[in-house]
Amino acid sequence: MIDRISGSVAAAGPNWVVVQTGGLGLKAWCTPATAARVRPGHECELFTTLVPREDSLTLYGFATDHERDAFELVQTAPGVGPKLALAIVSVLAPADLAAAIGSEDVRRLTSVPGVGAKGAQKIILELKDKVAVLAAAGGAGATASPQAQAEGWREQVSGGLQGLGWSARDAEAACDNVAPMVEQDANVPVAVLMRAALQSLAR
Repeated sequence: MIDRISGSVAAAGPNWVVVQTGGLGLKAWCTPATAARVRPGHECELFTTLVPREDSLTLYGFATDHERDAFELVQTAPGVGPKLALAIVSVLAPADLAAAIGSEDVRRLTSVPGVGAKGAQKIILELKDKVAVLAAAGGAGATASPQAQAEGWREQVSGGLQGLGWSARDAEAACDNVAPMVEQDANVPVAVLMRAALQSLAR
């Protein structure tokens, strides 16, 4: 298992990062909030997990080990693969995920694109006794927090949301919801805007 990677960010997209380390450029799929925190040419560290398939080896990277643990845990529930697990941890921070499962909050879980009522019930049934460790999880971020206007925040936020499965219309509506945050503080980090946009869609 590749526990973590660190190095210079060679490139980044709405939900992926390429980290240059040891002569290799390693591409890791990330939550939009994690991808928004890094900046090409700057150093970063990602906590990672490698998902093997017959035809591929896919690396996933996270800002904290708690997010990685949540990603791995939700995949033990029936019907939850890596793509859906990434969407879940993108919408719900580890502590929020633990609270939703612990309180059997189906509505909260179905705010994740791709999770229906039956899927949420299966997640709750499978994980209710396993999520205690996530409840105390912190929210520390990856290194580097690009400023909103300097990095074209709307394109990043909209692209990240669409990468998780929301429609372009929903993504733009979420951007409109968080636009006042930029008006109030032009230096607000894109990762903060992403989290706020996700929360607005999860209501």
